[in-house]
Amino acid sequence: MRVLKKGMSGTDVMEIQATLNKMGYYNGQMDGIFGSQMESAVRRFQTNFGLSADGVIGANTYSALNRYLLGSDTYTIKEGDSFYKVAQKYYTNLDLLLAANPGLDPQNLQVGQKITVPYGMDVVDTNISYTYDIMERDIEGLKTRYPFIETGVAGQSVLGRNLYYLRIGTGSNPVFFNAAHHGLEWITTPLLMKFAEQFARAYVLGQNIGGYNAFNIYNNSSIYIMPMVNPDGVDLVLNGLKTDNPYYSRLISWNKGSTNFSKNWQANIRGVDLNHNYDALWQEYKEIADAAGITSPGPTRYPGEQPISEPETQAVERFTKKHNFKLVIAYHTQGEVIYWNFQNRAPAEAKQIGQTMSLISGYALDNATGMASYSGYKDWFIQDFGRPGYTVEAGLGTNPLPISQFDSIYSKNLSLLLYAAQV
Repeated sequence: MRVLKKGMSGTDVMEIQATLNKMGYYNGQMDGIFGSQMESAVRRFQTNFGLSADGVIGANTYSALNRYLLGSDTYTIKEGDSFYKVAQKYYTNLDLLLAANPGLDPQNLQVGQKITVPYGMDVVDTNISYTYDIMERDIEGLKTRYPFIETGVAGQSVLGRNLYYLRIGTGSNPVFFNAAHHGLEWITTPLLMKFAEQFARAYVLGQNIGGYNAFNIYNNSSIYIMPMVNPDGVDLVLNGLKTDNPYYSRLISWNKGSTNFSKNWQANIRGVDLNHNYDALWQEYKEIADAAGITSPGPTRYPGEQPISEPETQAVERFTKKHNFKLVIAYHTQGEVIYWNFQNRAPAEAKQIGQTMSLISGYALDNATGMASYSGYKDWFIQDFGRPGYTVEAGLGTNPLPISQFDSIYSKNLSLLLYAAQV
């Protein structure tokens, strides 16, 4: 990570702001601007942790902050320690402490033994621009706190970023939720990441979540989550175009000469709209796109030179075929609508499930029309598997939706996801 100091800005600054806020050091805006208020917060943190209070976030300060970014600490057992005493010391929950250390006998702790201690704060921040780097660290943090979460890599993006997945649950009913096929729609990534965190916590604590029993869902279903299908596009939208990007000149050309990708870029880094790259009436869509003048890479709707031409869609296709999902949801923004059909090929139960999802969320149930009704992920899934597949358009407004909408989006989709996980 780069050294951060007053006058700098960026999504990495925003992440530190959120962490210092959770720790009680910073109460300013999550604006990604390293100003005087943040500098003072950093100085207070450094003083309390025995660091040189220079207000600059360098290697030593990063090292001290890292465990709070990840949401847990490593503690060495001392004479007279017990899990209960350690939980009290860290103001954390005993059940969460036990879950983070599977295989250890709490009645037989050894002096010098190292254990993982989850902090009382959440891992996933939902008040900041949610980048690939933040997601990657959060996945590590969730895996550390909840070792029963399976994590892995389904493939890589054009630029070699990992397409991560999480699996929660051990049941025989596999379902798949994915997000951020489109760069502008990055807010759908923290939606699924926060869902994973809260579901895992509810399971450990034996609590209901969103009106559903987490323990029952965990044992009956396997929930697979791919939180960011298009990491290169998300990075381009949130962090801007870097001069070392191998597509630098072409991206500017595809973006009509502009270096600002923050308001219009849906595609992957090669200018292909991933949600029009699936082999579901792809040729028919390409003819429609050609007639509309969409004949080359650009911010949106270009389907590529052939179906499944992109490494991201190839990875999602392989992953889907490997796991034989009973139901899938692809999250997009915006419109508060659920699309459930494709060329009248959806199975009979798909509409009924969609109607229940609509009642739960307050989102309208509808059929996609025009250009939106071809070559998407849920279209391909319905076509090739004959099972329920849905596109959920979360939130209202103009993309990219502001993070201030997150709480509303999450509240409307939490129970929807839990219901979908067990049908």
